[in-house]
Amino acid sequence: MKHRTEEEMMGLILKVASEDKRVRAVWMNGSRANPNAPQDQYQDFDIVFAVTDMQGMINNSGWIDVFGERLIMQTRSEQLDSQPPYLDWYIFMMQLLDGNRIDLQLVPVSLAAEKVLSDRMCRVLMDKDGILPEVPPPDESGYWVRKPSEREYLCTCNEFWWVATYVVKGIWRREMPYAHGMMCGYVWPMLRRMVEWKIGIQYDFKVNTGKLGKYIERYLYSDQWRLFAGSFAGGNYDDMMRALFSMCELFRSCGREVGQALGYAYPEEDDRRVMAFIKCGGRFEQIEKLLEK
Repeated sequence: MKHRTEEEMMGLILKVASEDKRVRAVWMNGSRANPNAPQDQYQDFDIVFAVTDMQGMINNSGWIDVFGERLIMQTRSEQLDSQPPYLDWYIFMMQLLDGNRIDLQLVPVSLAAEKVLSDRMCRVLMDKDGILPEVPPPDESGYWVRKPSEREYLCTCNEFWWVATYVVKGIWRREMPYAHGMMCGYVWPMLRRMVEWKIGIQYDFKVNTGKLGKYIERYLYSDQWRLFAGSFAGGNYDDMMRALFSMCELFRSCGREVGQALGYAYPEEDDRRVMAFIKCGGRFEQIEKLLEK
């Protein structure tokens, strides 16, 4: 199936909205509304319809078939933490067979003015009745890396080094699911946070690293990116240990840099002691010798 262009998709979206009397206003948010986001064929179409009959459009959803054959779809109904009634918003997230994706959110007309102003990364596409307030130009400042407080900084350092001990014990015990869960669920998010703070300092905290840090590579030096990329472990214990060492090295480097720039004291002693624990290889009698070096 031929991949439809942005112009074709936007034309179809606006045609559906124009012809359906239940749709009274349309706006777009997400990366396509952000002039600073990289543009490519993989970007989602994040679209919001303000409608007069939301329940009817949810209950009889055949009208969305016009967007094309779907590879898979998720709606608010399929989200585990979501329960009806859906009175404030609903969403059809459609991965289409031609490669395009539409995240089509419905909101009741009564909430349109409130919803359209809730995201600064927004561009109004249609307003049939003049129900929307004046919307400022798209502004990604709400997505900039935020300067941490001293408490946030110290708690992040503590969480990283504390849970690193869980990871290494999981490796020593040959409990890969546990070690992997601790590494990816707790240690790596602290590393990403510290790396983002380091990038934020470089750009006076006027920088957007993207969802889950997807733009981080463009802001790191090659040696730092090598360590960051090396924090992703393969499917064996040796590689998990290698990844853990990469994480520790990069966290230490960025942690010291962030602490020095913001006037916060990096916990050198926690770092030193936990690294001795990691390096002892489970032979705890070696820890004191390692700490003496």
